[in-house]
Amino acid sequence: MELLGSTLTTTYTRPKTSHFLPAISTMASSYRNTQPALGTMLTTRYTPDDWYKSNHNNYRESESSRKSAERLRKDTIRLMQDKEQLTRRTQENTSKNIAERVNDIVFWRSELSHEIDNMVTEIAALSEVKRRLERALAETEGPFQVSQECLYHREKRMSIDLVHDDVEKDLIKEVEVIRSCQERMRRHLDRAVAQLASNRGAQHELEKDMSDKVSAQRIDDRCHYLRNTSDGIGYYRGIDRLDHAVSLPDSWSKFTDDNILRSQSERAASQKLRDEIEILLNTTSNEMWNQFNNVNVAFTNRISETADTKNNLQAHLAKTMQEIFQTEMLIESLKKALREKENPLKVAQTRLEERTRRPNIELCRDNPHHRLVGEVREIEDTIQKLQQRLLEAENTLQTLVKTKVALEHDLSIKANSLFLDQEKCMSMRKSFPSLPRLVGYA
Repeated sequence: MELLGSTLTTTYTRPKTSHFLPAISTMASSYRNTQPALGTMLTTRYTPDDWYKSNHNNYRESESSRKSAERLRKDTIRLMQDKEQLTRRTQENTSKNIAERVNDIVFWRSELSHEIDNMVTEIAALSEVKRRLERALAETEGPFQVSQECLYHREKRMSIDLVHDDVEKDLIKEVEVIRSCQERMRRHLDRAVAQLASNRGAQHELEKDMSDKVSAQRIDDRCHYLRNTSDGIGYYRGIDRLDHAVSLPDSWSKFTDDNILRSQSERAASQKLRDEIEILLNTTSNEMWNQFNNVNVAFTNRISETADTKNNLQAHLAKTMQEIFQTEMLIESLKKALREKENPLKVAQTRLEERTRRPNIELCRDNPHHRLVGEVREIEDTIQKLQQRLLEAENTLQTLVKTKVALEHDLSIKANSLFLDQEKCMSMRKSFPSLPRLVGYA
């Protein structure tokens, strides 16, 4: 095409040197020579100069349009080449970005997988410690029942032998120790249940995040390997104007990082709880064993003491009579002291009541007022303390009177006490769960 265009341009831009020029000139000459003869037949419209000018104008327009077409063609070819390169580079960059995104997903999948494995291991470890704690808690029921049975049997002691002795104190303490151990075990068991729920919640979030990452990686892998010749590609008009995104790169990575941090935090709390449970199991088993031994020693001492007491009943009876007398004197003294406080209290309260009648501005909260209020409260406090002491003294007197009556037939009572402590209680306390059972291993 370019060769043909060049030939035409060469031909028509230099008509005078063309080999067609003589023919044109011959025709023009012939036309001019015959024009007078044809004048009677045709009407002349244009001159030969007009004809030549028209041809030359056509030549110029043709050459101009061809040059414009040539420029357009070359520019269009260059534009298509540039746009093709731009499209290819953009597609390559997009593929590279998708590949980088896939690498990011693979990295976070690896982190999530590692954390999920750690969390699964931690859940299994905490579940095992929880089972041990449950077994250890179940093992405390036997000793707890024995302690309560001992207290119940010792309630059958008669008269003066119903004392709050070291055995009873240690038995009560044993019950409190076991109950305290049970409460601590239950609290830690509840914490373990809650922690397991938190661990499983964190694991669920990790697995959900992992599942989303797997789906995203599968989609991005498919997008990364899409080519211009791939099957399944098509037009989706307006898809570039839709934005379904719910996160940005920073918030996307922060979401997974937060899930991992939460899981790590839960694992740390779980590990700490497991350590606390291990310490608790060792502590509670030692506490219960120590108190079990203390109660047994107290029982042995009490049994020996009861046997010795049978030989000293008469001496204690005399001392009890003397103490009854002194306690009665103390009660009388307390009652007299209480009676002596009635009038001072009445005087102080009457003064306060009278001073409320002061008129107008004279109703002043002055020093006498403060002193009277303090006096009333001081006397009331004194009366309360004296009444408390009186109550204590009367209770003591009642106990002494019961003791006086009981000492006369206390030999049979001591026999009953010895039977309860030796035969009933100590026979139940011959066995106690071993340390491995108390820490949940058996």
